Amino acid sequence: MEKIKVGILGATGMVGQRFVQLLQDHPWFQVVAVAASPRSAGKTYEEAVKGKWKIDATIPNKVKSIKVVAVEEDINKIVSEVDFVFSALDLDKDKIGSIEELYASKDCPVVSNNSAHRWTADVPMIIPEINPQHTDLIDIQRKDRRWNKGFIVVKPNCSIQSYVPVIKALESYKPRKLIVTALQAISGAGKTFETWPEMNGNIIPLIKGEEAKSEKEPMKILGKIKDSHIEEAKTLTISATCIRVPVIDGHMTSVDIELEKKISKEKFVDAIVNYKNPISDLNLPSAPKQFMKYFEEEDRPQTRIDRDIENGMGITVGRLRQDSVLGWKFVSLSHNTIRGAAGGAILVAELLKAKGYLGK
Repeated sequence: MEKIKVGILGATGMVGQRFVQLLQDHPWFQVVAVAASPRSAGKTYEEAVKGKWKIDATIPNKVKSIKVVAVEEDINKIVSEVDFVFSALDLDKDKIGSIEELYASKDCPVVSNNSAHRWTADVPMIIPEINPQHTDLIDIQRKDRRWNKGFIVVKPNCSIQSYVPVIKALESYKPRKLIVTALQAISGAGKTFETWPEMNGNIIPLIKGEEAKSEKEPMKILGKIKDSHIEEAKTLTISATCIRVPVIDGHMTSVDIELEKKISKEKFVDAIVNYKNPISDLNLPSAPKQFMKYFEEEDRPQTRIDRDIENGMGITVGRLRQDSVLGWKFVSLSHNTIRGAAGGAILVAELLKAKGYLGK
């Protein structure tokens, strides 16, 4: 099978690097273009990331020698060479939004890791195992914008990946309120301990803008398509606190949850472990065999030993116990730069390919 040709916008940043790493030897996709700022343009990818490579893996040989091009200045060259692009741009939000729209208007689909279009009415925000049906919004988007092949699809914020699947799994028990405390790794800020030494032995109780994303984005994901937009879920309320902790990778959440219907612990765990995954029959290359895993051990999940479960694409849950305030509480974990960023976007692209939206 001839592979689908892919470009990466913002390829030299941390998330862009993760895209490069995860896409090596991908059975469906082949990286043929890497784009960044004009100061990196003209260099080989290896030269452009020299001294800045942040991934705990070597730079893939197939990408090392590719010449970096400029995201805006070389747009016509890029769209002529690729079938679609991943967006991992690190720019002003409005700037990112306009760049992604420009690519889509040139018949180049955009699968974005960025937040610029998460609240654009006709842009679906997708976790494939939760709301794959929201891809139907693409047809509406194309029609309304008079785009032929181009479109924009986004994945949600990394901080919600570990607890929104649990909400969805408990849907029949009618979740009503959540209090979420997210303990977020430093790679979520595009940093390492070498570049952010003040995080060693430190905790920062504020991540600007993160709490609003954590409270609002689940409502769009759990909503339904109505007319030409997603009607947000209205029966759920989330209160979030997001804290930066001295961990390199892995976002852990402590969640208190109120359900309208009564549930036993056994049924709670069963809902997680036996969640009916709507994409299980698509055999997507990056999809975890088991979407959610529950630990009976009282000290799991743990960031270091559990974040890489299912190649970093699995969600782990544990410490389920009754709560005197809202009813139940648990701890959950996801890998923030794999499931929560590049890996999640790649899985979205695989879903789009399986549904016929991406191809040669």
